[in-house]
Amino acid sequence: MNCKQTGVFLSGATLLLSLPACNGIFEGIYDMPTSETGNEYGFILIDEEARTGRIHIDATDYTEWHYVDLHDKQLTTTRVGDAAPETWDFAVHRYDTKTNGGTVLESQAGSFDALTVPESVSGEQWTADEWTTDRITVDMSQMMDGIILYAEDYWNPCLSRWLDVDTSTMPPIYTLSGTIYLLRLKDGTFAALRLANFMNDAAVKGYMTIDYLYPVE
Repeated sequence: MNCKQTGVFLSGATLLLSLPACNGIFEGIYDMPTSETGNEYGFILIDEEARTGRIHIDATDYTEWHYVDLHDKQLTTTRVGDAAPETWDFAVHRYDTKTNGGTVLESQAGSFDALTVPESVSGEQWTADEWTTDRITVDMSQMMDGIILYAEDYWNPCLSRWLDVDTSTMPPIYTLSGTIYLLRLKDGTFAALRLANFMNDAAVKGYMTIDYLYPVE
């Protein structure tokens, strides 16, 4: 499946959400390499020898997709409804994700070094993207009236579990899964991803910090 950007589909919903609070900042578990790139966003830490790094994304705008190219270490931002870049591997919209024809597996590993060899995992355990009309929020301005507007697009339900937002209580409770997710790219290579934080130092939500290992060998 080649995930592509499509036009915007807007619909009303009675789901009431509130995103102003959190139960605390989650610090990354890994000691990341010190090879800083000097970038504020995008690939901010890269260790070529270890094949690891860190990506920082300003995903505060609900009308944007952020496309990550692990091969060339590039981050491209587009408006929802605009065409995706020519090359990309996975994309982030707020806390949601999609892949470029890839599949995702939730690993049991506690660190990149403890990952199972991806080829040993059966195919049915991998999760492909799904088409959705009620996941990609683009407008919450009428939220208090019970109306939320969504974009129609692909969405990966497995990788998007990296952050749980429990709206059964107010304010909602945000919980990082702490899980390492294996991403099988459409070229047959594998990446490992872990969401380390979803806030900046001022506790503003939507600033995504992603640790990665690519390629997984």
